[in-house]
Amino acid sequence: MELPPFKEAQGEREFRVEVDILSRLSHPNLVSLIGYCADGKHRFLVYEYLQNGNLQDHLNGIGEVKMDWPLRLKVAHGAARGLAFLHSSSAVGIPIVHRDFKSTNILLNANFDAKISDFGLAKLMPEGQETYLTARVLGTFGYFDPQYTSTGKLTLQSDVYAFGVVLLELLTGRRAVDLSQGPSDQNLVLQVRHIMNDWKKLRKVIDPELNRSSYTRESIATFANLASRCVRIESSERPSMIECVNELQMIRYTNSRALGMPLHTFKIVK
Repeated sequence: MELPPFKEAQGEREFRVEVDILSRLSHPNLVSLIGYCADGKHRFLVYEYLQNGNLQDHLNGIGEVKMDWPLRLKVAHGAARGLAFLHSSSAVGIPIVHRDFKSTNILLNANFDAKISDFGLAKLMPEGQETYLTARVLGTFGYFDPQYTSTGKLTLQSDVYAFGVVLLELLTGRRAVDLSQGPSDQNLVLQVRHIMNDWKKLRKVIDPELNRSSYTRESIATFANLASRCVRIESSERPSMIECVNELQMIRYTNSRALGMPLHTFKIVK
């Protein structure tokens, strides 16, 4: 079946954007582009091989490995570092908004190091500007920044919102959008946003698959607080990605120390 012309054009744009961005960027928490092929209407991207698939598969029982809390913190920290690198502008001179950050776009290698993938919708921000006005809102339902959807104004904070949704997935084990639930329970953010700072309610939504001996109440509460700030409706009230990196690093450290894990296994990464 042939794609309609507008779909072909969109696919070509996304292919070119991804090749352009990944060929210019290199970071431990971004997927590596090995090569690509453009033959007639066929387009292929060749990534590095990532043995453990994507994050959502592991959270929803498809992956073979059960993710305990330290492993989830590691993935969150790595993904935060990848987004912070994109936002820092150091590699290409201007910040990059991923625009389609989600749990299926976080790939995991053999050591469960997080690698952000799928840069087809990424946007290089105009030089010296913090906002880009778009004609069409692009991304994935459930991860959309409310301000971006209502105004068409894309900012770095749009990625922060999507990152907050992924934090909620890591905490609860639930999908960002679950159409099998009733109308009021389909959207994860709407379901849990207002209980993140209430421990009695919060503990009821912690993923039951999590081994109780792998986390402390303090680390869960601090993580939930960070997630709730990332998904605030006002983008100016959300933390930056570098703040997320620093907070997650501290949560990892304090959780491992409280559980008596050997500290030499925890490496401080800047």
